[in-house]
Amino acid sequence: MKRKIIANPVAEEPHRFSKLAEELVGDLRGVAPDDPPRSKRRATQSLATIVEQLMVQHQIGRASPEQVIRDHWTELVGAANAAYSHAARLERSKLTVFAAHSVVRNELFLNREEIVTRIRKLPGCETVKALNLRAG
Repeated sequence: MKRKIIANPVAEEPHRFSKLAEELVGDLRGVAPDDPPRSKRRATQSLATIVEQLMVQHQIGRASPEQVIRDHWTELVGAANAAYSHAARLERSKLTVFAAHSVVRNELFLNREEIVTRIRKLPGCETVKALNLRAG
């Protein structure tokens, strides 16, 4: 009779029962569960993967469309208008611009289509479709 040799059974990950099954066995044995009741078990991810996802999500170390627009703001609207306005944020293809002076806000409003056309020519800013002008 030959014996079958199992190659290192310790290296394999143990079977994971469902949360309900573990709770039932724990109740039967009188052992409180280790996990909080509303938690979910997920597969473990490497730290490098998580950090890379966060860097992409928050555009760390990458040129964001807002930063490209801020860098070229003087060329987009002119030096006089750029002194009294700034691009704040880009949300759903609409750029929010704060203008500190009503004359500058009116000037930007009258030339908004031309400004959007210039912005769309910048790298990474093709999605900008409109300007939202605010006092500030």
